[in-house]
Amino acid sequence: MFFITMPSTNVDRAIKVGMYLLVVTVWCSALLFGLFILSFYFVALLEGNTAQWNEVLPGLYDSSTKSATLGIGVHFAAGGIILILGCIQLIEPLRTAYPGVHRWLGRIYVFASLLTAVGGLAFIFIKGTIGGLVMDIGFSGYGLLMFWAAIETFRHARARRFKKHRAWAIRLFALAIGSWLYRMDYGFWFLFTDGIGHTDSFNGPFDYFMSFFFYLPNLLVAELFIRRKELLQSTLAKWLAIAGLYAATAFLVLATYFFTLRYWGPAIVDLFTFS
Repeated sequence: MFFITMPSTNVDRAIKVGMYLLVVTVWCSALLFGLFILSFYFVALLEGNTAQWNEVLPGLYDSSTKSATLGIGVHFAAGGIILILGCIQLIEPLRTAYPGVHRWLGRIYVFASLLTAVGGLAFIFIKGTIGGLVMDIGFSGYGLLMFWAAIETFRHARARRFKKHRAWAIRLFALAIGSWLYRMDYGFWFLFTDGIGHTDSFNGPFDYFMSFFFYLPNLLVAELFIRRKELLQSTLAKWLAIAGLYAATAFLVLATYFFTLRYWGPAIVDLFTFS
Protein backbone atom coordinates (compact mmCIF):
# COMPACT_ATOMS: atom_id res chain seq x y z
CA MET A 1 0.00 0.00 0.00
CA PHE A 2 1.02 3.63 -0.54
CA PHE A 3 1.47 4.49 3.13
CA ILE A 4 3.78 1.50 3.61
CA THR A 5 5.97 2.07 0.55
CA MET A 6 6.24 5.84 0.89
CA PRO A 7 9.69 6.79 2.34
CA SER A 8 9.56 7.61 6.05
CA THR A 9 11.24 10.97 5.46
CA ASN A 10 8.32 12.02 3.26
CA VAL A 11 5.84 10.88 5.93
CA ASP A 12 7.69 12.88 8.58
CA ARG A 13 7.76 15.88 6.25
CA ALA A 14 3.99 15.58 5.69
CA ILE A 15 3.44 15.53 9.45
CA LYS A 16 5.64 18.59 9.93
CA VAL A 17 3.83 20.52 7.18
CA GLY A 18 0.47 19.43 8.59
CA MET A 19 1.43 20.66 12.06
CA TYR A 20 2.54 24.03 10.70
CA LEU A 21 -0.67 24.41 8.69
CA LEU A 22 -2.85 23.54 11.67
CA VAL A 23 -0.96 25.83 14.03
CA VAL A 24 -1.07 28.75 11.58
CA THR A 25 -4.79 28.18 11.00
CA VAL A 26 -5.49 28.10 14.74
CA TRP A 27 -3.40 31.24 15.28
CA CYS A 28 -5.14 33.19 12.50
CA SER A 29 -8.60 32.11 13.60
CA ALA A 30 -7.86 32.78 17.28
CA LEU A 31 -6.48 36.23 16.42
CA LEU A 32 -9.69 37.09 14.59
CA PHE A 33 -11.80 35.81 17.47
CA GLY A 34 -9.69 37.75 19.98
CA LEU A 35 -10.35 40.94 18.02
CA PHE A 36 -14.04 40.03 17.93
CA ILE A 37 -14.14 39.57 21.71
CA LEU A 38 -12.54 42.97 22.25
CA SER A 39 -14.82 44.63 19.71
CA PHE A 40 -18.11 43.08 20.79
CA TYR A 41 -17.75 42.79 24.58
CA PHE A 42 -15.05 45.25 25.67
CA VAL A 43 -16.14 48.12 23.44
CA ALA A 44 -19.72 47.60 24.66
CA LEU A 45 -18.39 47.94 28.22
CA LEU A 46 -16.56 51.18 27.35
CA GLU A 47 -19.70 52.54 25.67
CA GLY A 48 -21.89 51.58 28.62
CA ASN A 49 -23.91 49.25 26.39
CA THR A 50 -23.31 46.01 28.32
CA ALA A 51 -26.90 44.94 27.71
CA GLN A 52 -25.62 44.07 24.21
CA TRP A 53 -23.86 41.05 25.71
CA ASN A 54 -27.21 39.32 26.18
CA GLU A 55 -27.62 39.10 22.40
CA VAL A 56 -25.07 36.26 22.40
CA LEU A 57 -25.44 34.80 25.90
CA PRO A 58 -28.83 35.57 27.52
CA GLY A 59 -28.65 36.76 31.12
CA LEU A 60 -24.96 37.61 30.96
CA TYR A 61 -25.61 41.24 31.89
CA ASP A 62 -27.80 42.03 34.87
CA SER A 63 -28.03 45.58 36.22
CA SER A 64 -28.64 44.25 39.75
CA THR A 65 -25.23 42.51 39.90
CA LYS A 66 -22.72 45.13 38.83
CA SER A 67 -19.79 43.33 40.46
CA ALA A 68 -20.52 40.26 38.33
CA THR A 69 -20.66 42.50 35.26
CA LEU A 70 -17.25 43.91 36.16
CA GLY A 71 -15.85 40.40 36.62
CA ILE A 72 -17.11 39.13 33.27
CA GLY A 73 -16.02 42.38 31.60
CA VAL A 74 -12.46 41.81 32.86
CA HIS A 75 -12.75 38.19 31.73
CA PHE A 76 -13.66 39.19 28.18
CA ALA A 77 -11.11 42.00 27.89
CA ALA A 78 -8.23 39.91 29.23
CA GLY A 79 -9.43 36.89 27.24
CA GLY A 80 -9.16 38.83 24.00
CA ILE A 81 -5.63 39.87 24.92
CA ILE A 82 -4.43 36.33 25.68
CA LEU A 83 -5.79 35.02 22.39
CA ILE A 84 -3.79 37.65 20.51
CA LEU A 85 -0.61 37.47 22.59
CA GLY A 86 -0.67 33.68 22.82
CA CYS A 87 -0.39 33.42 19.05
CA ILE A 88 2.66 35.72 19.12
CA GLN A 89 4.40 34.09 22.08
CA LEU A 90 4.49 30.62 20.56
CA ILE A 91 6.26 31.71 17.35
CA GLU A 92 9.78 30.31 17.79
CA PRO A 93 11.68 32.67 15.41
CA LEU A 94 10.31 35.67 17.31
CA ARG A 95 11.27 34.15 20.66
CA THR A 96 14.80 33.53 19.40
CA ALA A 97 15.32 36.88 17.70
CA TYR A 98 13.70 39.05 20.41
CA PRO A 99 14.02 37.30 23.78
CA GLY A 100 13.48 40.53 25.72
CA VAL A 101 10.22 41.23 23.91
CA HIS A 102 9.17 37.62 24.50
CA ARG A 103 9.78 37.95 28.24
CA TRP A 104 7.81 41.19 28.62
CA LEU A 105 4.94 40.03 26.45
CA GLY A 106 5.01 36.81 28.46
CA ARG A 107 4.50 38.73 31.70
CA ILE A 108 1.54 40.55 30.18
CA TYR A 109 0.22 37.27 28.81
CA VAL A 110 0.39 35.50 32.18
CA PHE A 111 -1.15 38.48 34.00
CA ALA A 112 -3.98 38.66 31.44
CA SER A 113 -4.52 34.90 31.82
CA LEU A 114 -4.83 35.30 35.58
CA LEU A 115 -7.30 38.15 35.10
CA THR A 116 -9.29 36.04 32.65
CA ALA A 117 -9.52 33.21 35.18
CA VAL A 118 -10.29 35.41 38.19
CA GLY A 119 -12.86 37.50 36.31
CA GLY A 120 -14.74 34.42 35.13
CA LEU A 121 -14.60 32.74 38.54
CA ALA A 122 -15.85 35.94 40.21
CA PHE A 123 -18.83 36.03 37.85
CA ILE A 124 -19.69 32.40 38.62
CA PHE A 125 -19.33 32.93 42.38
CA ILE A 126 -21.44 36.12 42.44
CA LYS A 127 -24.10 35.36 39.84
CA GLY A 128 -23.70 31.82 38.53
CA THR A 129 -23.91 30.73 34.91
CA ILE A 130 -27.15 30.57 32.95
CA GLY A 131 -26.88 26.77 32.72
CA GLY A 132 -26.93 26.12 36.47
CA LEU A 133 -24.84 23.74 38.55
CA VAL A 134 -23.35 21.61 35.76
CA MET A 135 -22.26 24.69 33.80
CA ASP A 136 -20.96 26.29 37.01
CA ILE A 137 -18.79 23.24 37.70
CA GLY A 138 -17.53 22.96 34.12
CA PHE A 139 -16.69 26.63 33.74
CA SER A 140 -15.16 26.84 37.23
CA GLY A 141 -12.89 23.93 36.32
CA TYR A 142 -11.86 25.84 33.22
CA GLY A 143 -11.02 28.95 35.24
CA LEU A 144 -9.04 27.02 37.85
CA LEU A 145 -7.05 25.14 35.21
CA MET A 146 -6.23 28.38 33.42
CA PHE A 147 -5.08 29.98 36.69
CA TRP A 148 -2.88 26.95 37.43
CA ALA A 149 -1.40 26.84 33.91
CA ALA A 150 -0.58 30.57 34.03
CA ILE A 151 1.22 30.19 37.37
CA GLU A 152 3.20 27.16 36.17
CA THR A 153 4.15 28.87 32.88
CA PHE A 154 5.57 31.85 34.76
CA ARG A 155 7.17 29.78 37.56
CA HIS A 156 9.17 27.55 35.22
CA ALA A 157 10.25 30.51 33.09
CA ARG A 158 11.60 32.30 36.17
CA ALA A 159 13.47 29.13 37.19
CA ARG A 160 14.84 28.82 33.62
CA ARG A 161 13.33 25.36 33.22
CA PHE A 162 12.53 26.15 29.61
CA LYS A 163 11.34 22.71 28.51
CA LYS A 164 8.73 22.64 31.26
CA HIS A 165 7.95 26.32 30.63
CA ARG A 166 7.22 25.59 26.97
CA ALA A 167 5.02 22.61 27.86
CA TRP A 168 2.94 24.70 30.28
CA ALA A 169 2.78 27.58 27.78
CA ILE A 170 1.27 25.16 25.24
CA ARG A 171 -1.26 23.97 27.84
CA LEU A 172 -2.12 27.57 28.67
CA PHE A 173 -2.69 28.40 25.01
CA ALA A 174 -4.83 25.26 24.64
CA LEU A 175 -7.02 26.62 27.44
CA ALA A 176 -6.96 30.17 26.05
CA ILE A 177 -8.55 29.03 22.78
CA GLY A 178 -11.34 27.29 24.72
CA SER A 179 -13.72 30.23 24.39
CA TRP A 180 -13.00 30.33 20.66
CA LEU A 181 -13.78 26.62 20.27
CA TYR A 182 -16.90 26.99 22.41
CA ARG A 183 -18.42 29.41 19.87
CA MET A 184 -17.18 27.37 16.91
CA ASP A 185 -18.67 24.14 18.26
CA TYR A 186 -22.03 25.74 18.96
CA GLY A 187 -22.12 27.41 15.56
CA PHE A 188 -21.54 24.18 13.68
CA TRP A 189 -23.82 22.17 15.97
CA PHE A 190 -26.64 24.54 15.07
CA LEU A 191 -25.68 24.44 11.41
CA PHE A 192 -25.69 20.64 11.13
CA THR A 193 -28.27 19.58 13.77
CA ASP A 194 -30.46 22.67 14.20
CA GLY A 195 -29.54 22.77 17.91
CA ILE A 196 -30.55 19.29 19.08
CA GLY A 197 -29.94 18.98 22.82
CA HIS A 198 -29.68 22.74 23.35
CA THR A 199 -32.11 24.88 25.35
CA ASP A 200 -32.37 28.64 25.80
CA SER A 201 -31.33 28.14 29.43
CA PHE A 202 -28.24 26.14 28.40
CA ASN A 203 -29.31 23.12 30.47
CA GLY A 204 -29.87 20.61 27.68
CA PRO A 205 -27.77 17.46 27.12
CA PHE A 206 -25.57 19.15 24.52
CA ASP A 207 -25.13 22.20 26.76
CA TYR A 208 -23.99 20.01 29.65
CA PHE A 209 -21.60 18.19 27.31
CA MET A 210 -20.17 21.49 26.06
CA SER A 211 -19.59 22.73 29.63
CA PHE A 212 -16.54 20.45 29.66
CA PHE A 213 -15.87 19.60 26.02
CA PHE A 214 -14.67 23.09 25.05
CA TYR A 215 -11.45 22.75 27.06
CA LEU A 216 -10.71 19.18 28.21
CA PRO A 217 -10.01 17.77 24.69
CA ASN A 218 -7.76 20.80 24.06
CA LEU A 219 -5.54 19.70 26.93
CA LEU A 220 -5.39 16.18 25.49
CA VAL A 221 -4.32 17.57 22.10
CA ALA A 222 -1.74 19.76 23.88
CA GLU A 223 -0.28 16.69 25.60
CA LEU A 224 -0.12 14.85 22.29
CA PHE A 225 1.67 17.83 20.75
CA ILE A 226 4.13 18.07 23.64
CA ARG A 227 4.92 14.33 23.49
CA ARG A 228 4.59 13.90 19.72
CA LYS A 229 8.17 12.59 19.23
CA GLU A 230 7.56 9.79 21.72
CA LEU A 231 4.10 8.90 20.38
CA LEU A 232 4.64 9.01 16.61
CA GLN A 233 6.89 5.98 16.26
CA SER A 234 4.93 3.56 14.07
CA THR A 235 3.98 4.15 10.43
CA LEU A 236 0.28 3.68 11.21
CA ALA A 237 0.42 6.29 14.00
CA LYS A 238 2.09 8.73 11.63
CA TRP A 239 -0.56 8.27 8.93
CA LEU A 240 -3.36 8.65 11.44
CA ALA A 241 -1.69 11.88 12.58
CA ILE A 242 -1.48 13.13 8.97
CA ALA A 243 -5.18 12.39 8.37
CA GLY A 244 -6.18 14.11 11.60
CA LEU A 245 -3.98 17.16 11.02
CA TYR A 246 -5.18 17.89 7.49
CA ALA A 247 -8.84 17.15 8.28
CA ALA A 248 -8.75 19.46 11.30
CA THR A 249 -7.06 22.20 9.26
CA ALA A 250 -9.67 21.97 6.49
CA PHE A 251 -12.49 22.11 9.04
CA LEU A 252 -11.01 25.14 10.82
CA VAL A 253 -10.40 27.00 7.56
CA LEU A 254 -14.07 26.50 6.62
CA ALA A 255 -15.26 27.44 10.11
CA THR A 256 -13.09 30.55 10.27
CA TYR A 257 -14.30 31.72 6.87
CA PHE A 258 -17.93 31.20 7.87
CA PHE A 259 -17.67 32.95 11.24
CA THR A 260 -15.56 35.83 9.93
CA LEU A 261 -18.01 36.47 7.12
CA ARG A 262 -21.14 36.28 9.29
CA TYR A 263 -20.10 37.43 12.77
CA TRP A 264 -16.49 38.32 13.55
CA GLY A 265 -15.73 40.44 10.50
CA PRO A 266 -18.54 43.02 10.91
CA ALA A 267 -17.76 43.41 14.63
CA ILE A 268 -14.03 43.88 13.95
CA VAL A 269 -14.80 46.54 11.33
CA ASP A 270 -16.95 48.30 13.95
CA LEU A 271 -14.02 48.13 16.40
CA PHE A 272 -11.73 50.08 14.08
CA THR A 273 -14.56 52.48 13.26
CA PHE A 274 -14.99 53.02 17.01
CA SER A 275 -11.25 53.60 17.40
